[in-house]
Amino acid sequence: MNSTLREARDTLVPDFGGRHGPLPPLLLGLTVVTGLVDAFSYLALGRVFVANMTGNVVFMAFSLAGSSGFSLTASVLSLLSFAVGALAAGRLANRVVRHRARLLLAVTAGQALLVLVCYVVGELVDLPAAGWSRWCLVVLLGFAMGGQNAVVRRLAVPDLTTTVLTLTITGVASDSRLAGGETSKAGRRLLSAAAMFLGALAGAALIGHGHQALPLLIAGAALVAVAVALFPHRRSALGWTAAA
Repeated sequence: MNSTLREARDTLVPDFGGRHGPLPPLLLGLTVVTGLVDAFSYLALGRVFVANMTGNVVFMAFSLAGSSGFSLTASVLSLLSFAVGALAAGRLANRVVRHRARLLLAVTAGQALLVLVCYVVGELVDLPAAGWSRWCLVVLLGFAMGGQNAVVRRLAVPDLTTTVLTLTITGVASDSRLAGGETSKAGRRLLSAAAMFLGALAGAALIGHGHQALPLLIAGAALVAVAVALFPHRRSALGWTAAA
């Protein structure tokens, strides 16, 4: 229990001189964003995810099998937009920006703009969305979340993927002392799961109470906060800013 609490503390209050500097708490913030955005996409755009591509692959199969309530078009659009967003961010990481703070700042700022544009669209149209407004929101949000995933992958901060929890939860169990492991790193991993849970819970609660676009406004504000936190480090030469 003490090691779990210590890991949680070190994730929330990082060592700026450490390997990953302030990235862990910032990535937790992006994990909350994932919960908010996927709650919006699933509940307000009709059974489609814009961050969880595993879910979309399954939804595509359900749709092809004739299950009702699933849209093959929405799932394919989300998957393709996500891939294009990941491609764009990957090119940025591979060919332009080698500085971890500047890379995350650039992509997070762009992501914040896209999410806030989607919030405005969501306020202007009737939700749950249909037709062109649905496709527009799916494409923009899928692109934004694909960019986030590509950059987080490049940052390579252990156990903070911001979108995928399957391996995170598996690690809590399989690496635990009960399973014969040395440490499950449960503090950081459970924080990651809790961050996504809280984001999804807040998003679903807001939509359930009639504030259907509000999760996007909160997600956009969180992204702006992450960008603001990174801005002073854009020219830092500390060790954690070096490319992983």
